[in-house]
Amino acid sequence: MRVLLIGANGFIGRFVADRLLADPAVQLTALGRGDDADVRFDLATGSPGALTRFLDAVHPGVVVNCAGATRGGARDLTRHNTVAVATVCEALRRSGCGARLVQIGCGSEYGPSQPGSSTAEDAVPRPGGPYGVSKLAATELVLGSGLDAVVLRVFSPAGPGTPAGSPLGRLAEAMRRAMQSGDGELKLGGLGVQRDFVDVRDVARAVHAASLSAAQGVINIGSGRAVRLRDAAAVLARVAGYGGALHELDAPPVPLRSAIGHPRADSEHPAPVAYPYPDGCGSWQQADVRTARDRLGWRPRINLEESLADIWMEAACRI
Repeated sequence: MRVLLIGANGFIGRFVADRLLADPAVQLTALGRGDDADVRFDLATGSPGALTRFLDAVHPGVVVNCAGATRGGARDLTRHNTVAVATVCEALRRSGCGARLVQIGCGSEYGPSQPGSSTAEDAVPRPGGPYGVSKLAATELVLGSGLDAVVLRVFSPAGPGTPAGSPLGRLAEAMRRAMQSGDGELKLGGLGVQRDFVDVRDVARAVHAASLSAAQGVINIGSGRAVRLRDAAAVLARVAGYGGALHELDAPPVPLRSAIGHPRADSEHPAPVAYPYPDGCGSWQQADVRTARDRLGWRPRINLEESLADIWMEAACRI
C-alpha cells in the first residue's frame, strides 16, 4: 500500500510516519513544506493542479493529511486549515489515483459541551474560536467532497513532542523552572478545565487503522475520560519529583493569555489571573469513542501518567 503523508513533521504527523514506516506493507512518501520532506509542497499556496500531477505520478492508495496550524489569526488558520484541505480534496477529485483520504480533525470543532456529557459524532458542532471554525470548515469540505474519506476528530493530544506552547507543555516548563530555581511553590492558573487527553502514539495507531479500514464520515479519537488540568498538574509533579506546593489561582478569567506557570507576584506585578483554556471548548470536553472501537477496532492504550512522564522527560532536558 502506497501512502502519501502530508504534514509528517508536525506533532501528530511525526508519530503517524513512525507508525506507518513500521508496517512492512506500507510504502510511505512524505509531502510537506520542510527540506526533509520527500516532496516539497505548500498546501496553502500550491495549486490543486500541481498536486494532481504529483498524485497521478505517485498514485497513492491512501492520502493522510496531518498538516495544519493551531495558532495564529483567523486568516492564517483559514489558509492553513481550510484552504489547504480544499486543495487536497480538489486534487484528489481531479486525479485518477482513487486514493482514500484520512483527514485529521480536532475536538475543538465541537465547541463547549455540557459538563458530565460525552460528545458523540452526531453532536451539532458549535466551535468556540477561529481554530475550531477553520477545522470544522475543513471537515465539511471533506465530507462533501464525494471522496472515499474519513475524518478523525482528535481531542487533546499529549505525550512526547507535545508543543511547549500548549497547556501541558507550559505546565511542564513552569515546573522545570521552579525546580531549577529551587522554588518551593508554584502558582498556576486556569487549572479548572477538564479535557479528554489522548496519547499521540495512540492517535497514530488510529490513523493507521483508518488507513486500512473502509470507515467513512467522522470518528472521535480520545480516551473517553475527562481529566481536570489540576489533576494532570499533580500527576506531573509526582513523576517529576517536585516536592513544592502547587497553588492554584482562582481569579476571574481574562481573555487572550494563559496563566499557567506565572512567576510569583510582587508589589509591582499584581497576581496573575486564571485565563481560559485556549481551544474554545469551555470548561469540559469528553469524547464518546465507541465509534472508533466499533468501526476501527481501536482503543487507547497509553494512560495519561505515561504521557505526562514523557512530556516531563523532554522538558527536563531543556537547558
